[in-house]
Amino acid sequence: MRRAGIVFTKEVLDNLRDRRSLLAALFYPILGPSLLVLVLLLVGRTFRDRAESDIELPVAGAAHAPNLMNYLGSHGLDIVEAPSDPEAAVAAGDADVVLVVPEDFAEAFTSGQPAPLQLVVDGSRNTATISVGRVRRALDSYSRRTGALRLMARGINPAVVDALAIEQVDVATPQSQAANLLNLMPYFVVFAIFVGGMYLAIDATAGERERGSLEPLLTNPVARWEIVAGKLGATMLFTLVSLVETLLAFAVLFNVVPLGDSLGIRLSLGVGTFATIFLITVPMVLLAVPLQLLIAAYTRSFKEAQNYLSMLPLVPALPGMFLAFLPVKPALWAMLIPTFGQQILINQVMRGEAVAPLHVGAATAVTVVLGIALTALVVRLFERERILFGR
Repeated sequence: MRRAGIVFTKEVLDNLRDRRSLLAALFYPILGPSLLVLVLLLVGRTFRDRAESDIELPVAGAAHAPNLMNYLGSHGLDIVEAPSDPEAAVAAGDADVVLVVPEDFAEAFTSGQPAPLQLVVDGSRNTATISVGRVRRALDSYSRRTGALRLMARGINPAVVDALAIEQVDVATPQSQAANLLNLMPYFVVFAIFVGGMYLAIDATAGERERGSLEPLLTNPVARWEIVAGKLGATMLFTLVSLVETLLAFAVLFNVVPLGDSLGIRLSLGVGTFATIFLITVPMVLLAVPLQLLIAAYTRSFKEAQNYLSMLPLVPALPGMFLAFLPVKPALWAMLIPTFGQQILINQVMRGEAVAPLHVGAATAVTVVLGIALTALVVRLFERERILFGR
């Protein structure tokens, strides 16, 4: 291993001398967590402010329902004059929601019939969700209150119309509530793994081939597996640095930025959580590095290798984006998919749930075995003379 160590040292020093590539590799792991925290902070504050502050409700025909207007005004809705064309105003985004009270509202209401109302909304506009929800809840509350008063006036207990008495028991913990908002975190972790050592993987293969330094290296009395071991070790080192940097960035930002105040939930992601995530993700490093070296060594030029490896992180990171919107229940079959199982385990750890040792073992074993197989392919590729010319 002494000769492999020499190759390792050479690759590390070469990468350290390339300041720009090194700074870029160290910058990206911080960028992802910073952007995620910034988005959560801004979105959380925006939704909280709109949920707590009074909102304007444009109403057309407010004079037809004065009692309803008073009720809505007492529930944080400022009644204002509606635009001349409510549908056009909502479609253009000038108003989140417009309430239209028809002229026959008072007649139907007085006669005890369902009084017609029209809510003009744009279901495709996410920014209007809070406003529409608040207006709808206020109208539903007024409807239930009026219906109860009508039944009482007729000597009927309002409870007879409630066929079910539903009690909702929420077993979600503050940790799991916070994790629902942080489901994109595995995406950034995987991205850091497949980007951290990418530049070194390219430079150690296609880069050396273009510079003409690969052939002199291979003519030395060193076994090809020792050369591969040195290059793998150096690339893994910078990949691990990128991974640790990403996790440290998340840990610092989650404990410094007041996300709990903005999101309305308590975040509790301590050192133990991130240490566990690190141990879960280490097998992905053993898979990512030989895969990067294999692709880079197979290409003919530095630019071609850069094009391929820049797209590579999207493949394992896509399941992370999938999990952010459609969570998958932890199962043994999912753990047999490399990188996908680790991302499910990361979500479990973030939610504060117990992780099954069988799942961890299966995900780790499959990923490591695949990494060993890819390493063997890299060694075999380096043993061929065509490594000097690319594919």
